[in-house]
Amino acid sequence: MPRRGNRASRWLARLAFRLWRWRIAGSFPDVPKAIVVVAPHTTNWDLLVAMLTAFTIGLRISWLGKHTLFRWPLRPLMLWLDGVPVRRNSASGTVAKLVETMRQRETMVLAVAPEGTRRSVAGWRMGFAHVAVGAGVPVVPVGFDWRRRVVEIGPAFTLTGDLAADERTLRGWFAGHGLEPGVPSPEP
Repeated sequence: MPRRGNRASRWLARLAFRLWRWRIAGSFPDVPKAIVVVAPHTTNWDLLVAMLTAFTIGLRISWLGKHTLFRWPLRPLMLWLDGVPVRRNSASGTVAKLVETMRQRETMVLAVAPEGTRRSVAGWRMGFAHVAVGAGVPVVPVGFDWRRRVVEIGPAFTLTGDLAADERTLRGWFAGHGLEPGVPSPEP
């Protein structure tokens, strides 16, 4: 799996996690490439939890974020954290670009929030599934349980390409862990 940081950065991230009273359940599969499906995404604090999780386990992770996050003065930090700006309402070929990027790289873990927004939504944006199938990489579900302050890391799933069935499978994993995508989480 792609690595980031060192012993000191992992120690600092673990300390921050403990002080914030969060913990990690499960372990990230040792795969060189994957799409991480993060849900529910209901607060701006999710990015901090995700970055602390990545630094705690020493995982280099790229992530998709709304293009407005990449404005000055945050742009340098967001890019250093491997953020990829996306214009959600623009037909810019993002899925095709991501498939090609994942095929070319030896290692890459990309995190996406399938809800596409912090609002409650009925259905997921399934671009991540197209990327996973097109690049031949597994999907790893990761849930943020704000009530228990637990990051739940699931097993690697190989998607079938049947979007409805794949969405049901992944939503089933989240529901089985008491995490309902689209249901607001309490703020920290």
